[in-house]
Amino acid sequence: MGKKILMLVGDFGEDYEIMVPFQALQAVGHTVHAACPGKKAGEKIRTAVHDFEGDQTYSEKRGHDFTLNATYAEVKPHDYDALVIPGGRAPEYLRLDRTVLATVRYFAESGKPIAALCHGAQVLAAAEVIRGKKVSAYPACAPEVRFAGGEYMDVPVDRAVVDGTLVTAPAWPAHPDWIGKFLEVLGTKITA
Repeated sequence: MGKKILMLVGDFGEDYEIMVPFQALQAVGHTVHAACPGKKAGEKIRTAVHDFEGDQTYSEKRGHDFTLNATYAEVKPHDYDALVIPGGRAPEYLRLDRTVLATVRYFAESGKPIAALCHGAQVLAAAEVIRGKKVSAYPACAPEVRFAGGEYMDVPVDRAVVDGTLVTAPAWPAHPDWIGKFLEVLGTKITA
């Protein structure tokens, strides 16, 4: 049976990290509601494409417009089975929203699955839910993970880390491993 999943997004979140899990989770039968503080269903967020082109950090290009399918003000965390937090620049300001942090704490305290990717760890750190947890993230977020009491896991960019019901990865190249591990945590059975 499909799960109901909340995805917290915002302007200039990473395009692939929003689009790919949003579509992949639906493709296997889950319901995904993408919501952004201050915005309603039908409104759009702008995304950014972060790429790894041999520079000291990722490059950023304008991505797609992504249409929200849920109104953030109407979201009730207890109605959802799991939470997804994509990366990009959106976590920089989403972590400043007290309601976002309360939502993340609800999922963590309830033992519900949480999948965070790349800079999504900034939201986890700000919500103070990673103390004693193994967490992967974009390497620039390692200090925040450590300051919040998490154990930063320096894994290859295409690998994910599972600690209980928390699934994290450094960036979108980990999608196959990250989404696969999140599906396992959700109890999703896929047969070929």
